Amino acid sequence: MNDVLNKTTVLVLNRNWQAIGVKSPADAFSMMAAGNATALKISADDDMTPVTWEDWMKLPVNEGDNSIGTVHGPVRVPTVLVLARFDRVPKRRPKFCAKAIWERDGGVCQYTGRKLKPNEGNIDHIVPVSRGGKSTWDNCVLADKKVNSKKGSKLPEEAGLKLLRRPAAPREIPVTQLIRNTYQVRDWEMFLANAGIFQTDRAVS
Repeated sequence: MNDVLNKTTVLVLNRNWQAIGVKSPADAFSMMAAGNATALKISADDDMTPVTWEDWMKLPVNEGDNSIGTVHGPVRVPTVLVLARFDRVPKRRPKFCAKAIWERDGGVCQYTGRKLKPNEGNIDHIVPVSRGGKSTWDNCVLADKKVNSKKGSKLPEEAGLKLLRRPAAPREIPVTQLIRNTYQVRDWEMFLANAGIFQTDRAVS
């Protein structure tokens, strides 16, 4: 049961029904019990009804639903939560990682301008780590693996290379675009379909 309670399988919407985050069922139940949110009862035909904590406890557990056992019997685990008062969509910068750098640089080698296939590029430190360079937005770019190998521990100018543009941190974007449907929860799809979900789960090497 702890496994079900602690996975981030509950999508959180603001009161305008815009996706702004994810929570575990344990967090969702606490928010519902405190009156800070209602859960959406979503039927097979995508009909949606907000349900308060007291009424949610009485819902039947249908086939395919996750549930937890309580002294009063099994309780359905919600998949989507609607906040009672919060109505904004916060903005946040994408997490610094290799995937985010690929996205920022548009899949283009920042030295040659060539569009790269996934297996053709990696992340180059403009000032190499061996020379004090840091893993930061303004010191890392997407590069052709062959070019990066040739550059080695040199600065770009020492290797006869020139950057297309100076790298910088990407702009902040609505948090909706950063939500990842890790557990492939079907009920999230209608809220994330048009959000341009930004997958950022690979670390920079």
